[in-house]
Amino acid sequence: MSIGELIRLLGDGDFHSGQQLGERLGVSRTAVWKQLKKLEAMDLPLEAVKGRGYRLVDAIESLDGKSIVAQLSAEPRRHLKRLFVEDVLDSTNTYLRERFRQGAGHGEVCLAESQTAGRGRRGKAWSTSWGRSLILSLGWRFDAGVGALEGLSLAVGVALAEVLEAAGAEIALKWPNDILIAVDGEWRKLAGILLEVTGDVEGPCEVVIGIGLNVSLSDAGREAAGQPAGALADRLPAPSRNRLAAAIIDALLLLLPQFEQRGFAAWQAGWNQRHAFAGQPIKVIQARETYPATAKAVDASGNLVVTTAEGDLTLMGGEISIRSGR
Repeated sequence: MSIGELIRLLGDGDFHSGQQLGERLGVSRTAVWKQLKKLEAMDLPLEAVKGRGYRLVDAIESLDGKSIVAQLSAEPRRHLKRLFVEDVLDSTNTYLRERFRQGAGHGEVCLAESQTAGRGRRGKAWSTSWGRSLILSLGWRFDAGVGALEGLSLAVGVALAEVLEAAGAEIALKWPNDILIAVDGEWRKLAGILLEVTGDVEGPCEVVIGIGLNVSLSDAGREAAGQPAGALADRLPAPSRNRLAAAIIDALLLLLPQFEQRGFAAWQAGWNQRHAFAGQPIKVIQARETYPATAKAVDASGNLVVTTAEGDLTLMGGEISIRSGR
């Protein structure tokens, strides 16, 4: 019996007795009880009522590969080569990078209920609790070189914003790869995008696009984020992770073939329309230097133009971050 099997049984939010769980899982009640003890440590609080059994305080919709594929439209389904749904991985990006090393990876998607070594940009950890996030990576092989990928993470941000707005959320984009959601009158981080590229500067290259998105957040999860964090559940009633996964995969598998032909310029206006800091004072953090600036728009390559005391500067991703200067 895996912990995942137990969570899927309890995910409906109803009460289940220890005996019922043991019979369904083919183990003793003692074995069930030992696994139940682990759930609290996984940020999955349990309620136990004598004579009724156990239930998860918060119901969890488990990821279902068949349901996700069934919701894809025709063209994305044609581009999708394989869909992996795993209980626990160190990182979905690492999983797909290994698939590329094996000669596969292109058009493949990996989802996980939880990951133990997830990371964001600049090596920062991306903390996730089982079933509360959407952790997704997609692999794509480009015939053009690495230079043709300028602005890809920003185009992915636009596609993601469009999906979330269609679901009813108010979204802004923070350069270069953060998705923000409006909660109680302030922007909070909802999702991050991490691109990992291997290959030639001028020849074919392989890209793994990683997305970590908060569907719901516990108090402990918000504290662990280390910054104002938001979740879809803050604004939307019971968002479906399977429906959301299908919509995001659909959008990405439509975007990627177009990006190879059109480049970021086709998404530039969409990004600037959602620019969280447009015209606002910001702090630019570059290596060990921090300096004030005013944010302008992103250019056709996805670089952020800012105004400083010395004039306009063009920021090119890499090891640069920006913060509100207010």
